[in-house]
Amino acid sequence: MNFLSLLKRKFYYLLSPKINIDKQKNLSNYSLEYLFSFYKTDKASFINNKKSHGYAKHYLKYLNKFKNKKINILEIGSFSGASAAAFSKFFKKAKIFCVDVNIKNFKYYSKNIKVYGIDVSKKVHVIKFLKKININKNKKFFDIIIDDGSHKLKDMLFGLQIFFDHLKTNGFYIIEDYKFPNYFSHLNDSSELTIDQLSKNILTKKLFKSKILEKKFQIKMFNEIKKIYRHKGNLKISDIIFFKKK
Repeated sequence: MNFLSLLKRKFYYLLSPKINIDKQKNLSNYSLEYLFSFYKTDKASFINNKKSHGYAKHYLKYLNKFKNKKINILEIGSFSGASAAAFSKFFKKAKIFCVDVNIKNFKYYSKNIKVYGIDVSKKVHVIKFLKKININKNKKFFDIIIDDGSHKLKDMLFGLQIFFDHLKTNGFYIIEDYKFPNYFSHLNDSSELTIDQLSKNILTKKLFKSKILEKKFQIKMFNEIKKIYRHKGNLKISDIIFFKKK
């Protein structure tokens, strides 16, 4: 994605009307499942009576403890901002940072949601983004990181490599639809270990060859990942994984 394309999409984002969710006060006490459905994110169990991924119960199981705390959430891949809107209502004190290659689709506004149009597959873009929000190389900033981006294997691994360092102790790094490269060949765009294979190597602390995940980073994962939780969603292709940091 070149600079001019990103600039054009930012221009559309800035000019397009937004739904101000801060004015929707009556939604603040609803369940996460209801909010997912209300904002029509595919994280819901059903959207317009059609079965969807159904990730709410898994999010609640591990993240409910953050509900009333001041936290920072990074969402990689936000599309229309539907899930960011739902999370903003559920985690009332959260600051949510949304990064997406195409922010012209983003249709929600909240003082607690910040939107950045970047290509996370480009290291220079990610570094500029981190500097913009005042995160230096060693700063632990995010309590929750959610990768719901391209679902390409290479992008998921690159995101893990560069953002994991900025996850706080007892925080969660979450990858939605992490088995998409297993199901769809066009998303398995490298000879790297898939995320399910990677998780097994982390648990057994087994080093592996990789052009993306450096040996030093592999050891960091072995030492800093406390637990790994894998769950199925509602659909055959629905899978979500939670990495809990020590």
